[in-house]
Amino acid sequence: MNAMMARILKALHEIGAIGLMGSMAACVVLVATASRDSLVEYAAIRGGILAITKWLVVPSLVLVLVTGLLAIAANNVYKDAGWAWVKAFLGISMFEGTQLTIQASSRKLAEMTAAAVQSGVSDAAALEPLLRTEWYGLWTMITLSTVNILLAVWRPRLRRRSVQDA
Repeated sequence: MNAMMARILKALHEIGAIGLMGSMAACVVLVATASRDSLVEYAAIRGGILAITKWLVVPSLVLVLVTGLLAIAANNVYKDAGWAWVKAFLGISMFEGTQLTIQASSRKLAEMTAAAVQSGVSDAAALEPLLRTEWYGLWTMITLSTVNILLAVWRPRLRRRSVQDA
């Protein structure tokens, strides 16, 4: 791989990581500060959280995942670096976890609050399990993102076992 392509992949990977961490942090702030005193305002905030997950969290995560996997495929040094494969595994796990926790919960909560606004009836107890799933999902993904960043910065000497080592 030529040096220019490597720099482009690295820049895109870092831009994606910035977008991912920033968008998840924005969701945390909105979830933590959302007041349920006004159902209409709460529904608007839930819609905002859904928009952030749809247009920022997921695309940023895809960008990070794709550029990271392309970098591994294109660079022989990364192919033998255990830390790069740990990052790849964590990235794929984050994609699955984001779909199952953050995005699914955000979508369901936005639908439920929009329906509550239309009907005028809110079932706060029904929201709690989804809010908890979303909250834990956000913090788990932020933690995994931080671990991925730390792996990229410190690049611990983790080696893949080769056929000769076995």
